[in-house]
Amino acid sequence: MRLSIIVPTLDEEDNLRALLPELAKELTRAEADTGGALRGRVVISDGGSEDRTRQVALEAGCLLVEGEAGRGPQLNRGAEAALADGAQALLFLHADTRLPAGALEAVAEVLRLGTSASRGGVPGGAFEVRFDDPGKLFRLGDRLVNWRTRWTGVPLGDQAQFVSAEAFRHLGGYRNWPILEDLDFMRRLKALGKPAILAGPVVTAARRYRRRGVTCTILRNWLIWGLYFAGASPHRLARFYRDVR
Repeated sequence: MRLSIIVPTLDEEDNLRALLPELAKELTRAEADTGGALRGRVVISDGGSEDRTRQVALEAGCLLVEGEAGRGPQLNRGAEAALADGAQALLFLHADTRLPAGALEAVAEVLRLGTSASRGGVPGGAFEVRFDDPGKLFRLGDRLVNWRTRWTGVPLGDQAQFVSAEAFRHLGGYRNWPILEDLDFMRRLKALGKPAILAGPVVTAARRYRRRGVTCTILRNWLIWGLYFAGASPHRLARFYRDVR
């Protein structure tokens, strides 16, 4: 199986310097442990970085694609490049999120169980999550996010969403939205089969919560989700969410 890891970026030089060596090591180990049955590549989809994000990506041997900023468009551009490169599975990873050991083999195994939309197989999924802050409030946050994920079957973008190439094409990719593209994508994916939620967990940065305040960030997220389900446009709601990556 050829698996591409797609990372959307906007001024993520520091995070990439930490992330890319880890991904290279994990890809090399996974290929060796599977006897070459699992091969992967990292695709960086940049939205106009003004730091050295693109140079870091190229120096690390990543496939780099560039274009307008916005999570939906960036994810789609990265996926299109990966599919053109022969990818059979796609994993979408935020630059400030770290995969657990064995994540790539776990994704490949889940998708091998049946990726066909017509057969009702496993079309994709994501991981449980843990924030990188050891504080008690964030441990409670871990539990709440993972409970919500199991209950709704709708993991979000910072949980390393993954999908088979067939399912991605069937859905037409993400919406070209600045936010909520991850929520919408997983809701549509559920129509093809129950998404797999892998224990993992991935470890994601709590930087937005620390910068804006935990309570304020949670309330803002709930407000955005509530307005979205009430019919508000994601393009209008993006005004509430200025630090999109």
